Amino acid sequence: MSSDADRREASGSGDGGPASDTADEGLQPNVRETPAGRATGPRTDTLLQTDDLVKRFGGFTATDSIDFSVDEGELRCLIGPNGAGKSTLLNLVVGTLSPSEGSIYYDGQDVTDLEPNERVRNGISMKFQVPSVYGDLSVRENARLPIQQFADGEERRRRVDEAIADAGLAGYEDVEASTLSHGQQQQLEIGMAASLEPDLLLLDEPVAGLSVDERAEIADRIQRLNREEGIAFVVIEHDTDFVGEIADKVTVLHQGDIFREGPIEEIEADPEVRRIYLGGEQ
Repeated sequence: MSSDADRREASGSGDGGPASDTADEGLQPNVRETPAGRATGPRTDTLLQTDDLVKRFGGFTATDSIDFSVDEGELRCLIGPNGAGKSTLLNLVVGTLSPSEGSIYYDGQDVTDLEPNERVRNGISMKFQVPSVYGDLSVRENARLPIQQFADGEERRRRVDEAIADAGLAGYEDVEASTLSHGQQQQLEIGMAASLEPDLLLLDEPVAGLSVDERAEIADRIQRLNREEGIAFVVIEHDTDFVGEIADKVTVLHQGDIFREGPIEEIEADPEVRRIYLGGEQ
């Protein structure tokens, strides 16, 4: 994982924002601080910030001026009814969709126009809703794909073995990924995303369709990666029991915008949230 010094190096350059107050702590005279640096730079704990983020598909507005932030090392869950804009928001952050309006700031940089692979290099990784492991490749070959980008030889073999073990797949190294259960494929793909050593990992419904035991294993995996590796998470999930188990903070999306934010206990007790999402009276 990149160090604070590495990750913050570019926080004062890149988008030509207005000059900041030179008396601000930590800034040199005549140094221009960008909007990205102000939002997610070295003097903040904020890792990700979206600014008035809009995505339209024809006449439909999927995200409507969203201001969404995640702190370093935070474990955040996104909930909301179908069509609320949750997956669209994550796809905008990871770069598989381009915004119609607004900006995305990450770690002191404006990443709005960066390609997905450039965002990966900057520390953003994502596991999509449907597992996208390579079914005709073995577990070992799948695990090796992201790791071979930055390690080789004995170091690569060690990292691959660790990734497989962390996914609970020791003994399955030579098994084709297509023969794994849905839960095992989810674990493998989380491992592939985590092996890129991100600072922010986005997960879209990682426990959908899993058994109680499999959900518990995924929850433990996320919490260990968060606690031991310092990875910040944004997790889309409909299972509020799972959300309550892992989340530091919960954001509720509704009609493309943020409806509520807070601890899961407050969210579940909110009558308006219950009305739109949790099965309360309409």
